[in-house]
Amino acid sequence: MTSIVDAPAAVQTAVRPPAPRRRRVQKTWPLVLLLLGPSAVLIVLFIVLPAVYGIWLSLTNTQLTGFAARNPQFIGIDNYTYLLASADFLNSLGQTGTFLLFSAIIGQTVCGMIAAVLLSRPWIRGKGFFGAALLMPMVVPEVVASLTWASVLATSPEGTLNRLTGVFGGEPTAWLQTAPMLAIILVNIWRGLAFAMIMFQAALEDVPAELIEAARVDGASAVQVFRHVTLPLIRGPVFLYLLLTTISTVGVFGLVYFLTRGGPGGQTRIAAIYIYERALQFSQIGIGSAASIILLVIVIVLGVVYVRLAKVEV
Repeated sequence: MTSIVDAPAAVQTAVRPPAPRRRRVQKTWPLVLLLLGPSAVLIVLFIVLPAVYGIWLSLTNTQLTGFAARNPQFIGIDNYTYLLASADFLNSLGQTGTFLLFSAIIGQTVCGMIAAVLLSRPWIRGKGFFGAALLMPMVVPEVVASLTWASVLATSPEGTLNRLTGVFGGEPTAWLQTAPMLAIILVNIWRGLAFAMIMFQAALEDVPAELIEAARVDGASAVQVFRHVTLPLIRGPVFLYLLLTTISTVGVFGLVYFLTRGGPGGQTRIAAIYIYERALQFSQIGIGSAASIILLVIVIVLGVVYVRLAKVEV
């Protein structure tokens, strides 16, 4: 029987955490630092420090040539006020929004979802062939894809699309001149369709079959099952994909530059091309950095909206 005098000692013994567990935690810290330390160092060197340096450059009049190249001066938010009052920059943001909306948010998402739903149906034949055909654009380098599509959309009668329309009596058309934005939208959809299909197909496989069968027993149509059962269950992966495709599409440069170089008449001068022109062609590093920071802020705001809509805790 435990005496009253020994009771506090027993209570202290019960409350005190076991020493072996504390020693185990202390022993794992070196391993954690060894495994995560190199990644943390690389993130700081190649992401955090360049971002901080880019913010600093955006507050200066740094240039690649001229007097400001030797003695850059701190000018505060003058670059930002210039950009927000510049019709060219605001037009590039509008072109970026159009390109993002129709090629990524609508085009890749809708087409990728349709492809994932069709390939998940057991009655579809030739899934391997269609799946491989959709995955091929994903492994093609951006420059190669751009040059290939430039050949397809070439103005001359030897262009692939002009040859195809010529079979039906059509005249050769300068597709990159008459419909430049539509052209780069379709090419970007072609490039990103595979990634959308992979993400959505993985999400559809996690939907419980019992819920779908129960909805069908209750008389729901295929469209109603997808809208009211499947889509709410894969909301998280859908908005995760929207976040990833927004980041990648806003940063698209080579695909558009090799096809149209931002033309004709600035109709496809998206923000990435505007930043390239200002920073490298016109040597205005400060203005180019400020435009990059503004674009980064817009992407961060869109990311927060996606996270809120997906109801994902981060």
